[in-house]
Amino acid sequence: MLTCTRRLEWDAMHRIPRHESKCAAFHGHRYAVEITCHADALDDRGRVIDFGVIKERVGGWIDTNWDHTAILMEGDPDPAIALLAASNAAYGRPVYWMKVPPTAENLAAELAIRARELLADTGVRVVRLRLWETPNGSAEWDGLVG
Repeated sequence: MLTCTRRLEWDAMHRIPRHESKCAAFHGHRYAVEITCHADALDDRGRVIDFGVIKERVGGWIDTNWDHTAILMEGDPDPAIALLAASNAAYGRPVYWMKVPPTAENLAAELAIRARELLADTGVRVVRLRLWETPNGSAEWDGLVG
């Protein structure tokens, strides 16, 4: 199987409601993701996909929705949530609302869905996505399993 992997990075904050430790507080990360794509055959230039296409499409989505913003859970009971959302809006940055806690695992699954949608017309398939929340911790989504 032929694959290629593109790495993208961004900065964002989150908090994990009901977390039993430090992650219950608002905090930020330098996130990174490795997106692995598969093609049945290389294109006429010898590539699975141009790395720039992944950067433009998936990286563009990340820039718009996740970079320098807050990634939060809908219904988070913290009283600061409304103020934070209003503050971000005043600075022209969205809050990205998730139906589930914004853990590395849930972010990886969310981004895998988006990446598949964004690259659907390219003839490649996203087969793996590894999202790094810290240099020491990552979550992996595997599109070949299940």
